[in-house]
Amino acid sequence: MTARRALAALLLGLAAVALPAAAQRGPAPDHPPGEINAVELPKEAQATLALIRKGGPFPYAKDGAVFGNREGLLPKQKRGYYREYTVKTPGERTRGARRIIKGASGEFFYTDDHYAHFRRIRDQER
Repeated sequence: MTARRALAALLLGLAAVALPAAAQRGPAPDHPPGEINAVELPKEAQATLALIRKGGPFPYAKDGAVFGNREGLLPKQKRGYYREYTVKTPGERTRGARRIIKGASGEFFYTDDHYAHFRRIRDQER
């Protein structure tokens, strides 16, 4: 292969990698940033959501405990307004980092990084 052909092959490869990020991710979600549709949640989170709606039984003793919102990332409410529930993480021996937080008014939030970021869950049954 000549140097010119090798350079052309390299440039073609780089062009393929440099596709716009949106084209690589597929179509945009049908919700604002910071939200997630319930059907887009991992299957374990969907199962936890179903248990919360049903009222349990919950697999972890801390499920249903008060979530203090110490990070201040959820809308400010009085203590006791939010409750947290564990979302199983395959391969994890502990409770892992995934949680669903339920507000007293019925709103739900999902975190997969132990409270560093939250997304409001949309399309939940009421």
